[in-house]
Amino acid sequence: MVRLILLEDETVLCSELAGYLTECGHMVDMACCVAQFQQLFSPSDHLIALIDLGLPDGDGIDLIDWLRMRGKRLGIIVVSARSSRAEKIRGLAVGADHYITKPFDLEELAATVSALARRLVTGGVSPRWILDIHRRQLTPPGKAPINLTAQAFIVVHAIAAGRGTLVDRRCIVDALSEDYLTYDQRRLDTQMHQLRKTVFAASGLELPVRSARGRGYQFMADVDLKS
Repeated sequence: MVRLILLEDETVLCSELAGYLTECGHMVDMACCVAQFQQLFSPSDHLIALIDLGLPDGDGIDLIDWLRMRGKRLGIIVVSARSSRAEKIRGLAVGADHYITKPFDLEELAATVSALARRLVTGGVSPRWILDIHRRQLTPPGKAPINLTAQAFIVVHAIAAGRGTLVDRRCIVDALSEDYLTYDQRRLDTQMHQLRKTVFAASGLELPVRSARGRGYQFMADVDLKS
């Protein structure tokens, strides 16, 4: 999907959030303090920033103000233990797009990230992806069609046919006309890795497919199957 930068000073929580968002298909850079964030942050690469407020070397609110003054289009999600109404209003007023309080549900966070990413990436263009079954092409929102190999098309078609639900790995292997019991699962992982690279290279967008480790894959965006 998109490249994120995550600012969280709790090491365990930071790793957990980064791991989960990576499984959702995002690329995540981690920072544990304001100084490290400012060193890692790239306006041309990062589309969304997830920012904690209570930090060892500063306040996340001041960092949000610093980011907004740079004028770059950037989605900002506050993830903080500060849950008072005044703090939420302050965070949104200074420039945050969303304010999520700890503790929170990981799926809620992922949904917020995906919704914000769609709005930022499409710029008003329909966020729907299109899979042309006849031409074996995948068209990202507002981008040119991408030609798929026969194997890649089968994999994408199987996942997209799930209509947003998790598609079991066995179903994908069956679609490839392989025997699930003897099929090397690493082949499917390699296929997905290559597919993500192909889509990103052609469109600059991340393939919106979430990987559920050991279980299957889920298409996280709206997709039309065109015959």
